[in-house]
Amino acid sequence: MQQKIDEKIWNSNIENAILQNWLDKKIYDFKVSENMNFVIDTPPPYPSGRPWHIGAAAHYAQIDMIARTARMFGNNVYFPIGIDRNGLPVEIYTEKKNKIRMRQTDRDEFLRLCKISLDDLEKEMIQIMKSIGLSANFEDYYRTDSVEYRTLTQSTFIDLWRRGLVYSANRPNNYCPSCGTTIADAEIMYEERNTELVYLKFRLKNENEDLIVATTRPELLFACQCVIVNPNDTRYEKMHSKEVILPLFNREVKILPHHSAKSEFGSGAVMVCSYGDLNDVQVFREFGLKEIVAINQYGKISENGGIYSTLSIDNARKQIIDDLKNGGFIAKQESILHRIPMCERSKSPVEIIPMQDYYVKQLDYVPKLREFASTLKFYPESHRQILLNWLDSVAIDWPISRRRFYGTEIPIWYCHKCKEPMLPEPGKYYRPWKDKAPFDKCIKCGHNEFIGDERTFDTWMDSSISPLFVTKYGKNEDFFAKTYPTQIRPQAKDIVRTWLYYTMLRCYQLTEKLAWSDVWIMGYGVDEYGEKMSKSKGNVIDPFPVINKHGADTFRFWSAIEANHGQDFRCSEQKISEAQKFLTKLWNVGRFVSSFEFIQTTEVNLMPSDKWILGELSNLITECIKGYKEYNFFIPASQIRDFTWNIFASHYLELVKSRAYNDQVQSNRHSALYALHKCFSVILLLLSPICPFITDKLWTTTYSQESIHLQKFPVHSNDYEEMCKFTKAIVDFNSLIWTTKRESTNEDGKRYSLRDPIKAEIPDDLSQFKDDLKEMHNIQG
Repeated sequence: MQQKIDEKIWNSNIENAILQNWLDKKIYDFKVSENMNFVIDTPPPYPSGRPWHIGAAAHYAQIDMIARTARMFGNNVYFPIGIDRNGLPVEIYTEKKNKIRMRQTDRDEFLRLCKISLDDLEKEMIQIMKSIGLSANFEDYYRTDSVEYRTLTQSTFIDLWRRGLVYSANRPNNYCPSCGTTIADAEIMYEERNTELVYLKFRLKNENEDLIVATTRPELLFACQCVIVNPNDTRYEKMHSKEVILPLFNREVKILPHHSAKSEFGSGAVMVCSYGDLNDVQVFREFGLKEIVAINQYGKISENGGIYSTLSIDNARKQIIDDLKNGGFIAKQESILHRIPMCERSKSPVEIIPMQDYYVKQLDYVPKLREFASTLKFYPESHRQILLNWLDSVAIDWPISRRRFYGTEIPIWYCHKCKEPMLPEPGKYYRPWKDKAPFDKCIKCGHNEFIGDERTFDTWMDSSISPLFVTKYGKNEDFFAKTYPTQIRPQAKDIVRTWLYYTMLRCYQLTEKLAWSDVWIMGYGVDEYGEKMSKSKGNVIDPFPVINKHGADTFRFWSAIEANHGQDFRCSEQKISEAQKFLTKLWNVGRFVSSFEFIQTTEVNLMPSDKWILGELSNLITECIKGYKEYNFFIPASQIRDFTWNIFASHYLELVKSRAYNDQVQSNRHSALYALHKCFSVILLLLSPICPFITDKLWTTTYSQESIHLQKFPVHSNDYEEMCKFTKAIVDFNSLIWTTKRESTNEDGKRYSLRDPIKAEIPDDLSQFKDDLKEMHNIQG
């Protein structure tokens, strides 16, 4: 079987042929078994536009390393792939691509254009995932906008509804005027912005005195229902419960003490409007204030704003400030840094407006989810805190209804007469905005006309059931029983508060079980300067040309060696190119080792040098297995590189080269060949989850017709560990001789070559390696 590797360099162009061979032989096919089923709840990537983030490609390369690692530990691995195709990003992309507006386009036509956009982007994304060697189930990959997936989303919603876990309420909520929809707290990011703090003069009723109120939202003045001051602020003790008159609007509101007013901010007196921020919402609830809707769903000032009605928020702010100045109502203005809530999708400021929405109960489940959060295995452990922090911040139930088009529809019709909500039977995909109601009469009043809900679900309603979908929940009881809960959830840290959290919530509500036992969190891929990549900054690197140029294994090895697990990692083509040097070294070592016959076992006593390298090999196995068990691929990547390059190639190969070529003393030669092949075969096995292409090529050329990816990890042996105590002495002695030769001249005044003879004393503690060292360095005397 053994063949000599003739190609002088590793040619990454053959990776496609190797990939096709894996597909032809179906070596990654999954068939459910009674036990040892290792299911990966793979994140379905979102095809939101070109290019796909190089950091995301690195993320999925490492998820594949999880799959390959699990197989080599003897597990039956199910590695599903999905594409997340619901939600706002594709709507924005479609609007830009086709120069249209969603709400000004026929809904059917807009959905058709969204699907075309997604299909084009998805095709390239799948191609990239295949090209980096993902050992996943591509023949049956799922889409979250498929009829089958949306059916499951709707069915689980109907289940929650029937169990009383869904309700409708009109309450102040986060609203993105740019997106035109309610959004959850988890979809909000915060940004420090320069903001004008305006000090307004509120005249005290029946007194010739002003109360100075500082605000960053003067455009909401007409919706003010009270002014609050800190109860411990002595400046305002005598003003509690007095009334002030709103400038411009001449309406009276009370001054009330409240602990949330910060004496050190502005003037210490704050107006409470409906709604400037979440604190306003809380104060309104505590004092039972009557809300005045200030902003409508189009991001304009409402009809309650009088002459400012229909103005945009920015224009209203400018106009009101001008009018306040002209009326002498401004004491002063100053610029401050203010923390602004922003929509994670549109990057626009978020407003709080009252809307009628559906909510899934989550507050009641927070204690149980916190308990789960403490029992999950986190890799790395430090990222557990992200989840715990989020659980501590959950303050309201989850608003799940969205006023968008491309998403799973809320499966509800309303009686035209009495407005009673009617839900169909689960098991089908429903489009209430388009489809005829699947019932004849209202269960409440008997009327036979219905109006379909036009809203869609929050996209996390779909994504949060991914572990249920891949394990065939509600579809195949036997498959589900053997695969759920899944083993591991790999994901990025920026969606812990969304995908991770909502999956915990939804799956527990539906199954009373946690969806997985392990959570693996990867850091961000940042640019070469440490800045987070974004299309707006123009610093996103397209992975496709990089992979085509340098090869998948180079890309994968770089992703593993660039940073310790969980840390952010810098992406640059130069760093990726540097990773290629190790694969070149590995190939050269393979060419050398493959030129000698494969000695699998030896009946002769091993020579000291061979025992030494096998001791070091044993340590390598221990360290690599430890790293693989923690899904930390930096550990095996760095350990394998250091062992292969700095110990095996630089010292051991040179130490036994003469013995390997010398067939005069067969026992000594066989000892060398045994150790050479033992080390190299183990290197390939340990490296194969990280670099699957080059290791499979070297393995099937040198050792077996069966793919390396059908093998198991090597087992640690401590037979020769005591020999590792000589490593430093061997390395130091070799380095000393090489340095001496490089820096010395012979009798003719010429510098030594490394093969020139030299006189040197071999230290006593290296006496057992004397013969090999003399041959290696051509030591005379």
